[in-house]
Amino acid sequence: MASVTFDKVWKRYGEVAAVRDLNLSIQDAEFLVLVGPSGCGKTTSLRMIAGLETVSDGEVRIGDRVVNDLEPRDRDVAMVFQSYALYPHMSVRDNLAFGLKLRKFSKSEIDRRVTEAARMTELTNLLARKPKELSGGQRQRVALGRAIVREPAVFLMDEPLSNLDAKLRVQTRAEIARLHQRLQTTIVYVTHDQVEAMTMGDRIAVMNDGLLQQVGSPQELYEHPANRFVAGFIGSPAMNFLSASVASDDGKTVIRAHDLEAPAPAGLASSLGNGKGDGMVIGFRPEHLQPDQPEGPATSFRVHTDVVEFLGNEELLHVTMGEDRLVAIVDSSLRVRPGDVVDLWLPLDRLHVFDAEGLSLGAAAPAPAQAA
Repeated sequence: MASVTFDKVWKRYGEVAAVRDLNLSIQDAEFLVLVGPSGCGKTTSLRMIAGLETVSDGEVRIGDRVVNDLEPRDRDVAMVFQSYALYPHMSVRDNLAFGLKLRKFSKSEIDRRVTEAARMTELTNLLARKPKELSGGQRQRVALGRAIVREPAVFLMDEPLSNLDAKLRVQTRAEIARLHQRLQTTIVYVTHDQVEAMTMGDRIAVMNDGLLQQVGSPQELYEHPANRFVAGFIGSPAMNFLSASVASDDGKTVIRAHDLEAPAPAGLASSLGNGKGDGMVIGFRPEHLQPDQPEGPATSFRVHTDVVEFLGNEELLHVTMGEDRLVAIVDSSLRVRPGDVVDLWLPLDRLHVFDAEGLSLGAAAPAPAQAA
């Protein structure tokens, strides 16, 4: 087991910088997810750990070793790719054992590792089968097992669930999480799916355009995004955004956007009043909108319903307020229909504020104090 460190790492392809000044420390036995849209640099970062991409500037360390110039085989890492890359003519057992045979492990050691990996991935009864006789989920487990038998210091996973259907993705997501709990090995996992990131990672590193945007626990990124990009990327459906202005009402600073009005966030009233509210944007999540007035400070506004998506226990409402389009999640028992006019309530402690550059200015109520 080992930590992984990016220290001022750049990756350039000619004049194009795919990764820019990446500083990130991944702790020993941590499950860290690199997430972001296509082309953000997350897979390139993973491949630099593996040695499949060279580092243009900076250092990549695994444990205490700088690995910039080490061959991939000398880095003590195992990688699971989006494609299963199994040998079709070999049985599951032989697929699991092949890498160990190349490394001249003894037969008894190979048998021990294959048996243990098959047990962890629930492949024991499938060891005699060929890949063509397996389902997609079973093939992915073989790919995971092939990495496990290596007993590496670090597992690297590059979108391993992308080829699975929705049901299998949920199932395999849980299997990988349980596997990490059993192995207690460092895992660096790349995905563009923020749901995977939220449900699997101890911490999440959000990237965009080659730059690291924010690193933190899933809860921290969800509740306290550092900027508008992170706020919009983390959470499904995405956060709603509205252009807003600052006004004074009876000596109090308020934020207004169409029919929505809310007190300025604590500690920001003076700065917003001094012009820092120019170009400001407010954000709130679909799941925090409510049809009934909640307890505590809240503001309400009226919307027109355009589209209703029935999801069983809840409905996804696509609504408009003025020229802006918003999304709300409400209980399906409300039976909202397209064309309905609905009043929605937003608890003020769920309101986020961003400046003209997209940086977070805070929320309309302070975060609760942390227990000592």
